[in-house]
Amino acid sequence: MTSWSVDRVAALNEQLVEAGERVAVAESLTGGLVVAALVQPAGASRVVVGAVVAYSTEIKATILGVPEALLAERGAVDAEVALHMARGVRTKMGATIGVATTGVAGPDPQDGCEVGTVFVAVVTDRTEIVREAHFEGSRDDIRSSTVDLALQLLGNSGLGE
Repeated sequence: MTSWSVDRVAALNEQLVEAGERVAVAESLTGGLVVAALVQPAGASRVVVGAVVAYSTEIKATILGVPEALLAERGAVDAEVALHMARGVRTKMGATIGVATTGVAGPDPQDGCEVGTVFVAVVTDRTEIVREAHFEGSRDDIRSSTVDLALQLLGNSGLGE
């Protein structure tokens, strides 16, 4: 469920291995699709530590450490929530890079956000990146586009700097 080929993901994983990175993923609307893409190539265990599918708001708070006050104020579809998710999964799993996705795949709006609104965050000890995107299409299209964005940001996260 991504436009990235297995070979392209394998090249990203190799780049991560060469940079000495270990990746942990926290996913909401993508429901595990980011980590599924990362582990598709052979040898993924050299770079992927693990993942948390934090579909419920409660799990975002209790497992990933997203502040309950932030979730109550803004809802789960928010840039700062995505950053907290990425920070939390990185810390909890002892990874060097945390990746997180949150958003609305549909069919209905959520937390005052339209269908297709997503936030993807990548956190390292050197940088924190969060991107907002607005995708169109079916639920599957939105989720797939979100996976593509997460892989792109992971590849652009300043590896080895």
